[in-house]
Amino acid sequence: MRSHRLAALAVALIALAGCTTPAEQRAQRSSASPTSPSAASTSRPAPVSTSSSAASTSSPVPTTTRPVWVVGAKPLPLRPDGFGQILPTPPVLANRALPTTDILPPPRDDRYASTIAAVPPDVLARSTWQPECPVAAADLRYLTMTFWGFDGRHHTGEMIVHKRVAEGVTQAFASLHAVRFPLEEMRVTTRPELDLHPTGDGNNTTAFVCRPAVNLKTWSAHASGLAIDVNPFCNPYIRGDLVLPELASSYVDRGWRRPGMLYAGDEAVRAFTAIGWSWGGNWTSPVDIQHFTATGR
Repeated sequence: MRSHRLAALAVALIALAGCTTPAEQRAQRSSASPTSPSAASTSRPAPVSTSSSAASTSSPVPTTTRPVWVVGAKPLPLRPDGFGQILPTPPVLANRALPTTDILPPPRDDRYASTIAAVPPDVLARSTWQPECPVAAADLRYLTMTFWGFDGRHHTGEMIVHKRVAEGVTQAFASLHAVRFPLEEMRVTTRPELDLHPTGDGNNTTAFVCRPAVNLKTWSAHASGLAIDVNPFCNPYIRGDLVLPELASSYVDRGWRRPGMLYAGDEAVRAFTAIGWSWGGNWTSPVDIQHFTATGR
């Protein structure tokens, strides 16, 4: 299933604060009445089963696992500021462990593997790159990297980054892979996604997303392929009463540790600081927990 996506205005407003790309923001939006992060539901519901089984009075029937949440299927009502309304996290997402849909062939074994190449024309065409972007297409690189999903399986992801950080990024994700840090998906953001209505439930780990920030004169670090958002749903952007993705209110509670979350000093954060990147989780306003950047913004 695919991660979803922010509306254009959401992206622009985020850009004011640091995590300024449409890609990461598109995956972050929610629905319903405006609530502050503290007021939003941060209770810890019992785990919700993501499988169903047929009952039999004579003999057991094998359980068939199936997702009970379809990412991007439920558009959210909008707040006056253009973001989706901040709702309590649906129980099935409160301890998120959705399976990964493979967009590239899965690896043959459990060893980490990565590739770095010029961005193929077909990938560039489906990406958000356009001539007015602050980086030339020739200065971008297309990465493939293996990762562990929340489903406990090995997958191959894709990412576009600036050529000067490509080697370091593959090293950072090798470190995440070594400790089996789970990622739900890793794929290139497409241009149509930038204008989709917010659904507040996306969780795509991504880097390059190019779009001018509305009412701003500067581009985000993502627009040059110099920033990465990691599991945005598990590591939301928080500014005042705004939580992005909007259904991620449960993950504002950083005292409740769940897979895929980022913490100061943990292996995942150290993997990026080791290559000279900074972390938005150390910021005070906004707190951009998902965001790693090579530029400091």
